[in-house]
Amino acid sequence: MAVLTKWRMFVVFIYLNLNNVQSSQDIIKSMTSSFGKLVTECQTELELGDEIIQEFVNYWSEDYQLVNRDIGCMILCMASRLDLVNFTDMTLHHGNAHEFAKSHGADDATAGQIVIIIHDCEKANIDEGDLCTRIMKVAKCFKVNMHDLKWAPSIEVILEEVMISV
Repeated sequence: MAVLTKWRMFVVFIYLNLNNVQSSQDIIKSMTSSFGKLVTECQTELELGDEIIQEFVNYWSEDYQLVNRDIGCMILCMASRLDLVNFTDMTLHHGNAHEFAKSHGADDATAGQIVIIIHDCEKANIDEGDLCTRIMKVAKCFKVNMHDLKWAPSIEVILEEVMISV
């Protein structure tokens, strides 16, 4: 009887974790969609070519390597428009980022984890002198962490979202 109870608890645990992964993917997808709505606006402001849209589309692809510093400039532009940048030191505004994640469906714990991951990525790249390159490296770090957690949205879903936004 004890084995059966443990087995049931294990199944419930797995179900809840799988459900959490899917909802986390949905949160990240929704957050990405908000960024995606600003692609053409920031592309125009920064006077970037159409290749920047391809960079943004490929962002969540696990095997895609971010190396173009312009994507960092683009992300900074989009994040500043979403009020996610602390302009005194050009880092993530933790309170606003937490609320941004919550507004896209995250609970306090998930929003907090997203903020901590970005903060840790910022700390790991703080010595990078070029701001756009630093933001690109932070974005790369964030992407790796999201894939490790299985929170990264599928590239197909993101492609669909971006094409609607562009």
